[in-house]
Amino acid sequence: MYQNFMYYAPTKVVFGRETELQTGELVKEQQCRKVLLHYGSGSAVRSGLLDRIQKSLEEAGISYVTLGGVVPNPHLSLVYEGITLCKREGVDFILAVGGGSVIDSAKAIGYGTANEGDVWDYFMGKREAKTCLPIGVVLTIAAAGSEMSDGCVITNEKEGLKRSYDTDLSRPKFAVMNPELTMTLPAYQTASGAADILMHTMERYFNQNDNMEVTDSISETLMKHVMKYARILVDDPKNYEARAEIMWAGSLCHNGLTGCGTGGGDWASHNLEHELGGMFDVAHGAGLAAVWGSWARYVNHGAKDRFVKFAVNVQGVAPGETEDETIEKGIRAMEDFYRSIHMPTSLTELGISPAEEQIEQMAASCEQATGGANGCVVPLKKEDMAQIYRMAR
Repeated sequence: MYQNFMYYAPTKVVFGRETELQTGELVKEQQCRKVLLHYGSGSAVRSGLLDRIQKSLEEAGISYVTLGGVVPNPHLSLVYEGITLCKREGVDFILAVGGGSVIDSAKAIGYGTANEGDVWDYFMGKREAKTCLPIGVVLTIAAAGSEMSDGCVITNEKEGLKRSYDTDLSRPKFAVMNPELTMTLPAYQTASGAADILMHTMERYFNQNDNMEVTDSISETLMKHVMKYARILVDDPKNYEARAEIMWAGSLCHNGLTGCGTGGGDWASHNLEHELGGMFDVAHGAGLAAVWGSWARYVNHGAKDRFVKFAVNVQGVAPGETEDETIEKGIRAMEDFYRSIHMPTSLTELGISPAEEQIEQMAASCEQATGGANGCVVPLKKEDMAQIYRMAR
């Protein structure tokens, strides 16, 4: 039976070469008084991108303050710093220049500035935000899809916890996407981004509902194209076509389109990775790649038709003599793809070796974060999650 759904994607997208030069006018349309220009490490400065954006803001007559220093798995401590700065300076708009980590940090600052109390309460499920400062984005990394999504993931580095908070309040007002800005990324970061984009689609694709065929077809096409162009970028990182295809796929895979009629999807792999990110500070996409195969082997009995469809329609494998054989061929094909772009397929390849105590700790934390049932293909409890971590070692 088809599921009812609501599709909401309000972000204005400005896509193509040199589009960052339009940033000032896009911000001006928001009728704000003062902007927080939020960015990551030195790459935005070294590349000259920050200078171009500052010039664009100044030409549009926009007043701004700056805050850099966002790291992968963005830290709560910098969010607090940003909230203090925004309140002191009277900031009423946040411009994120970077990838998912910068955008998520901007969203959290937006929540914390516009509402009273501790912003971390939202991520721990203690309170709900009433509003959020408006956000704009100049995207430099194709990965998280945060430029069009309602998602926000922050790491409390003191407690070793990585948690998400998702509301439409933080959907960006606009997203500037110039694929050329991604050409200087390290190969590992490009590949990790592709893995993240794929997982955003797979999380929605693997479910227990009678999906709409058009939604499945969109998801399957997106996954095949991301794999195609990610392979091209391994040998040709300056390929504009490949950069553009992956950048646009990253937005479409996480703006809700591939979730229309799916009932929400599974998301267990993401939740499992959040614990890895919180404890070991690993690259998000790489962590997803490292656990996905073990998750798939553990749960595929709960949705064999979906895994068979994935194997045949996405991976292009010839059906085996049994469903189980076809499913395993599909999982192996996905792992072969990860290896082809130099992504890990195990925790060892990821560069970590969790002790049994750490596995139990991550499983317990994940169970707490997900309210005791993780995923929908097979609802996972603490011991299930611990076993997947063990399988992934």
